[in-house]
Amino acid sequence: MGQKDERRFAFTLIELLVVIGIISILMGLLLSAVQKVRAAAARTQCQNTAKQLGLALHLYHDTRHTLPPGHRSPTHPERMPYSGWCVSALPYLEQTALASRAEASYRTRPSPFYPPHTDLNTVVPAFLCPADSRTLTAQTSMVTKNVVAFTAYLGVAGRDASVTRDGVLYQQDSAIRFGDITDGTSNTLLLGERPPSADFQYGWWYAGVGQQLTGSADMVLGVREPNLQTITEGAACGPGRYSFRAAAGFNDQCGMFHYWSPHPGGANFVFADGGVRFLQYSADAVLLGLASRSGAETVVPE
Repeated sequence: MGQKDERRFAFTLIELLVVIGIISILMGLLLSAVQKVRAAAARTQCQNTAKQLGLALHLYHDTRHTLPPGHRSPTHPERMPYSGWCVSALPYLEQTALASRAEASYRTRPSPFYPPHTDLNTVVPAFLCPADSRTLTAQTSMVTKNVVAFTAYLGVAGRDASVTRDGVLYQQDSAIRFGDITDGTSNTLLLGERPPSADFQYGWWYAGVGQQLTGSADMVLGVREPNLQTITEGAACGPGRYSFRAAAGFNDQCGMFHYWSPHPGGANFVFADGGVRFLQYSADAVLLGLASRSGAETVVPE
């Protein structure tokens, strides 16, 4: 009887394979569910960070009665060349000491790059999205070899940051007031997600030259930003204007020319009223209207 019972409860090879197959399917479903939960959590955390940045810029406006320059030119009266809205927001992000150090560094050395200012490589979590682990530590830029820290959110310059500049944050010697946003603050973009470039040359928070010294693709960006770099045969990124769409991952150097995020399907944007919305890539058709401050367009964000 004992031998018969052993044979009754033994598994055949086919039964073992079936069980292993079922377990594999269940593990695949579980991993997929875990990944979706993690992605949703990262997206929510990024939205919360974006909300804090929007609030910081509102507090700046409450104090100064204007928004900060998106990017400062070498002749900007504040004499902090190549810095931008990120440095201006520091005191309103509980980073007063860091803001004071930046001001002191600029008084000592007007050029922030050579030799580099102390905080060029200081990581500020308030500017980062945890979905991009590259930015959690300082990185070495591949072209100029600076050790730098980044921002995952860029000021929306309008159509582009180099010529049109019909948005809210761009290179300027005078700043934009909320009263200048005649399209309505709830219909106008302030900040948008875009990870640093694959070569770590663009997306610096402390200071950055950008394309043609305009800050383009560093801390400000348009929704139809052109590639202004010298384009040689075999260049990875072609000429023309780049629209809101997914990039081919963090190694896609061409992703520096357009808004995108590591979140599936779209990216987070901060509106001038302080609200944060996740816009699908299918909303690209209305992004031009949302990016301008006084174009009188009628747009319905998706």
